[in-house]
Amino acid sequence: MFAAPQRRRLAALAAAALLGLGLTMVEASPAAAAGVGYVRLAHLSPDTPAVDVYLSSTSGAIPQQKFDAVAYGTVSKYLPLPPGTYAVAMRKKGDPASAAPVLSTQATVEEGKAYTVAGTGKFADLGLRVIADDLGLPDSGKAKVRVIQASVKQPFLDVSVSGGSKIAENVQFATTTSYQTVDPGRWTLRLAAPSATSAATTVTAPLKAGAVYSLIILDGAGGLTAQLRTDASSSGVPEGGVDTGAGGTANDGMSPLLPIGAGAVVLLLAAGGFLVWRRRAKAPAAA
Repeated sequence: MFAAPQRRRLAALAAAALLGLGLTMVEASPAAAAGVGYVRLAHLSPDTPAVDVYLSSTSGAIPQQKFDAVAYGTVSKYLPLPPGTYAVAMRKKGDPASAAPVLSTQATVEEGKAYTVAGTGKFADLGLRVIADDLGLPDSGKAKVRVIQASVKQPFLDVSVSGGSKIAENVQFATTTSYQTVDPGRWTLRLAAPSATSAATTVTAPLKAGAVYSLIILDGAGGLTAQLRTDASSSGVPEGGVDTGAGGTANDGMSPLLPIGAGAVVLLLAAGGFLVWRRRAKAPAAA
């Protein structure tokens, strides 16, 4: 048997090797994959055009990765990374790697923890935000969910159970809520502006016991859309993939990032701010 430091080094090398093969959709149990943390990337700015996204390690632990033409509504699965500090940069689609990034930020990845690095806000006030994801599994017989509000068409939203009580009020654009423990089942949610003067959008969210979800709200061609993402399952696996339901159809034609365009990811309850490390595009060598 390997000693603990050797196991951690081997896990880190394995994660780096997977990244070098194109950041394939790895599903690794946190318990088994000692020595790694998890990061996923997202484009959640409705009026920002597609960008090229770069991910690199400040220590050189992994080769630099490039994701071409990442559009609004795109969210990757979790990528296993050795603990350390990583730079994420967004450049205009087609710009060379030497060009100044539109945005860049750094995130420190800790062993066993998970993060979503997202471009959020309107284009005029675009920011890269690092969201701490809580993939701890819920109590037996329960599910865990949160809401990520990425719709500018409805900058404030009330979320309620269809025909029932209000779950969240005034969830502001470019914010996320805390995870909440709820009963599993096929939830039907009503999304509407607090004034209730505009038509409401109804979406479904099938929540399974023992799973962790994010429900991201996006702007669609005909109004709001919602798509449910499974962050972690009862097996303890960080996932981040698109679940069925939630009013949208998963389009997995883009690799390695998975689009979530025709549905949004909304996950229940009042707004708690994103954890932010925001760095505007002043450092041309930031990734």
